[in-house]
Amino acid sequence: MNKRKGLVALSPLLILIAFIIIFTIYSVDKAESEPNLSLSVAFMISSIYAIIISGGLPIKKRIDTYSKGAGATNLMLMLWIYVLAGAFAASAKEMGAIDATVNLALQLLPANLLLPGLFLAACFISISIGTSVGTVVALVPIAAGISHSTAFNPALMTATIVGGAYFGDNLSFISDTTVVATQTQGCKMNDKFRVNFSIVAPSAFLILLCYWILGKNMTIPTEVPQVDYIKILPYLLVLVTAVAGMNVMAVLTLGLVLCGIIGVASGDYNVYGWFAAMGDGILGMGELVIIAMMAGGMLEIIRENGGIDFIINKLTRRITGKRGAELSIAALVSMVNICTANNTVAILTVGNISKKIGDRFGVDSRKAASILDTFSCCVQGLIPYGVQMLLAAGLSGLNPIQILPYLYYPMAIGIASLLAIIFRFPRKYS
Repeated sequence: MNKRKGLVALSPLLILIAFIIIFTIYSVDKAESEPNLSLSVAFMISSIYAIIISGGLPIKKRIDTYSKGAGATNLMLMLWIYVLAGAFAASAKEMGAIDATVNLALQLLPANLLLPGLFLAACFISISIGTSVGTVVALVPIAAGISHSTAFNPALMTATIVGGAYFGDNLSFISDTTVVATQTQGCKMNDKFRVNFSIVAPSAFLILLCYWILGKNMTIPTEVPQVDYIKILPYLLVLVTAVAGMNVMAVLTLGLVLCGIIGVASGDYNVYGWFAAMGDGILGMGELVIIAMMAGGMLEIIRENGGIDFIINKLTRRITGKRGAELSIAALVSMVNICTANNTVAILTVGNISKKIGDRFGVDSRKAASILDTFSCCVQGLIPYGVQMLLAAGLSGLNPIQILPYLYYPMAIGIASLLAIIFRFPRKYS
């Protein structure tokens, strides 16, 4: 593929990134009275542009390609999770489950430990269940409720959960990214874990310390309401079944049913009120569903036009030495992750190429697997159109751009992994 065609194929993504940068700067500087910029507008413009530049094809073929990406099987699964998560969060809130769980947290933890406590909880749950999506679903509504009760920055509180969710996504033995990274590089999971942990553990500790400092001035209400323990059961069920390894859709369905039973039995709403709450929750996820589908369509056109192949060819042409090979693997999985918005798919896409690069230049397979997993999790944690970020934004009632500046842990593991390549750490595997 020639350079011009490759850059044209990638240009919708470049336009989207430019919009995101503008949105981020504007949202920081804008006055409170001005409306929030919507990410859906950025995706709409980028999607229209992507269809226009797919020259040489009938308009129906271009739209069919876009629709294929927007309706991909893995994307549809995520949309079902959005729907169930919205319904569960709204019905849980309406029957008092969130308030009860927040009050329990306020009673158990001193104010200055709420922020690091949430981060540790997210780390523990994510490494137990191996999925960042499940962690976000379980903890973001609680974090949003604590933020409301303490008048603390909701974007920072939400970002704390998202960051902790990637701790397990990156390290858990049952995480999709760990399985794919080790399989494509031909190494054992426990060996990859040792390399990975030695790189990211200092980052996790520093971020925990950072959260402790940021949360030192948090204040909790002088009088915390009495905890209604029975209303904590839906969240307890969600956490227990998720840690037990149950499918996230089944987890949410069970939680939703239990919310309805407890809510109706305690008189918080009748059956009609429960259905109304679920409907409101689903409608609240509407923009996120639209963004996810437009992202899938646009990225499918980029792939179909050869954008991903162009990235792979460019990044593998001039590799010299072991350090250059490791940097190429990192850049490769990062760029493809930006184009696919799915870290598991990104590793699958470049895994075999990374293996060939590693074998040719003597890169340890355990280090290569760690690089693939860590950089893909870093990028996935920072793109505002990723599944986890959209889900967190929907559950907390925020715009993804508002959460983005506070994602300290994904930033930290990216920096730590880059330094590990530059300074050949850990030595045993470098």
